[in-house]
This record gives sequence, C-alpha cells and structure tokens, in this order.
Amino acid sequence: MLALKNNNKMKFKILVFALFFSRILMAQDVILSYSNATEEGMDQIILDAGIHMINTAIEQDKLRSAVILVAKNGKIVLHEAIGWKDKDKEIPLKKDAMFRMASNTKPVVATGISILKDEGKLNYQDYVRKHLSSFDNYRSGSIMIHHLLTHTSGFRIKPIFYKPLIRKSKENPDAPNLRLEVDRFGETGAEVETGTSYKYSNAGFNTLGAIIETLSGRDLDVFLTEKVYMPLGMNDTYHHETNEVLGEKLDRMSTVYYKRDGEWTVGWKPGYEPQYPFVRASGGMISTAYDYAVFCQMFLNGGIYNGKRILSEKSLKQMTSPQTKNIYTEEERGKRDYYYGYGWRVMRNGTFGHGGSDGTVAMVDPDHKLIILFFTQSPGESNAYADRFFKLVQASINK
Repeated sequence: MLALKNNNKMKFKILVFALFFSRILMAQDVILSYSNATEEGMDQIILDAGIHMINTAIEQDKLRSAVILVAKNGKIVLHEAIGWKDKDKEIPLKKDAMFRMASNTKPVVATGISILKDEGKLNYQDYVRKHLSSFDNYRSGSIMIHHLLTHTSGFRIKPIFYKPLIRKSKENPDAPNLRLEVDRFGETGAEVETGTSYKYSNAGFNTLGAIIETLSGRDLDVFLTEKVYMPLGMNDTYHHETNEVLGEKLDRMSTVYYKRDGEWTVGWKPGYEPQYPFVRASGGMISTAYDYAVFCQMFLNGGIYNGKRILSEKSLKQMTSPQTKNIYTEEERGKRDYYYGYGWRVMRNGTFGHGGSDGTVAMVDPDHKLIILFFTQSPGESNAYADRFFKLVQASINK
C-alpha cells in the first residue's frame, strides 16, 4: 500500500512538472498578431515621426519605396507600405510586396545548418573537408563550418561565383549548380590563416549551402521549405525570382532601383532573368515583411513557433552570440559596434540583425521582445534611413 501511495505521488509530481513545463513552453510560443502601439507600451507619435521621415525621403526621391513592420511582444503595432512598386508606372507598393532579400538570406541558411546540427548530421567544429571532398587539401583543410558561419574562413574570394559558370557537359550533365561551383572555392582555399580575421564572405555562405545539399540529399530551397518555411507558415518565401517558381506572385515583386552617379537606374524588374540560374546560399531569398517577421519571432520564442520547434535553444543561443570576439584584441573589441554570430550580426547590447544589398534590413531586440523591419528595393541611402527608423522605434518604448 505504501509503495502504491509513493508511486501515485511520483506520478502526480511528474504531471505537475509536465504541466508547468508546458505552460513555460506556451508562454514562449508567441504567435504574431496585430495590436496597437499604446497597448504594447509604445508612443504612437514617435512611430508616426518615423513614417513621416520615410514619406519625406520618398517625396524627395531619396528612396523609392519601403515596407516597415514593427512588432513588440508578438504584437504587430506598425505595418505600412510607402512609395512605389514601380515609380515609372506609378504603381504603389503594397504591404504584401515580395522583396529580393539578398544577404538577409544568410540567417536562414545558418538556421538550416543549425537544424542539421540539431539532427546530429554535423557539428559546428567539423572540418568542411569531412563533408565536401573538394576542401580536402592544404589550402582548405583547416576550414571548419564555424569559420564559414562567422566569416573567419580566410577566404578572400571576391565574386559570388567564379565566371564563367561551369557549363553542362558529359562529365557535368547537371551544370551549372551550387555544389559544382563551390568545389572551385575548395580548390582556391584560404588566402590568410583560417580563424584569425573577419572578412565578409559570400563564398563561405555558398559553401554552407553546398553542405546542406550534400547532407540532406535535397536542393537548398527544398530543404529550407520543408524545415523552415512550411513549419513556420512562411507561404510567401522562395529562392528564385522566376515565373516557374512564383507564378502569379511574381507580380508582387518590386522594381529594384540602384543609384548610379546620383541617378536612379533600374537594376531588376519582374520578368527579368534571375542573377544566377540556380539557388544559392549567399543571397537569392524572396520574402515579405510579414514572413520574415515570423522567422524573427521564432528566434524571440527560443526556437519555436506555433507549436513547432525549428531550432534547439542551445543552437539558437550560439547563433545569436558574438562568435568573433576572440579574433580581436581587447582594445579593438572596445571600438567595435558589432560582432558576427552564426548568420547574424550581433550588437554589443545583444540586439541582432542583418541587412541585404537590395535594401532590406532586419533588427531583433530580445530585451524588449522587439522586431523592426525596414524593407526597400532602392538601396541608395536605405541603411541611413533604416538606422534612423530603428532609433525612433526604440525611442518610442515607454521606459
């Protein structure tokens, strides 16, 4: 009888612990919804000043467009589209506009690597040569996955891919493709000693994409769709700006404008050929502000969203921690505003984010449970406006 009572007590304790743990999990699993600034402790007047600043920049033709999104505590308090999808045709931008995300792809690719790590298929400290035979040489043999994720590989390869791309042949019937092009990076190898310096490297992240394809047995976009986009409900996120991939959604993409000699020029329009004929990992992602906000909220939630765990908390912490501190002297560390984590730039105060060369910028502030997105496709002065907008949003929080 005593043993039975003790057994029941133990079952009760386990049940109480399970309920307690599930409540903690549910408390972390915040699903994005719409609210207003006042309810989330933010000053709407200051946020309106940010909108006015962007409107003025567009009126003065310093920007062509922007979608801005601010979420606090999982509540979207600001989501506006300002300016033009196509300035020449005077087609206005909409909130569901789809953007060429450029290097905002990198945190997603790093997430893919971390998923494989959580599944036991790799470790951050693995040598790349373990997974890609083209790196098994004296020039590339010391490069680890950690180095690729942190831009400390020693690569000094300037182009996104070597040109011309490998042509289709009897030896390479599937050319050109990501893995064949990355093999060329392995042959080039590190120009400076691996792990001793930081240098932003598109080649490094394309190598990570090749590792994902090799270990998963799937194309990069298929893997990310199955492991990230579908579980998160990111239904407007893709990796190739073609009609074959996007269908009717191609019309939601904006004209991309670049400043050349002080004048705006068209860099890309819906219907133009994609930059590369295959999916890459250094860039190429296409998404909306809302979809990317969901991705960011998953990080604020500790790796889960809508009941689905994408990342372990340990991997998420490693991704958002300053991994490159040790390559700087103490004096240099005191001068730096940010370090690099795994796929994210990490500020000294713990805020993390990333930008893309076509004008998309994201910032995540864990202390305030805050997501700030500034997305444009006219990147001339976009970083300066994004920075001002971020500061205004942070100033709007009632202390």
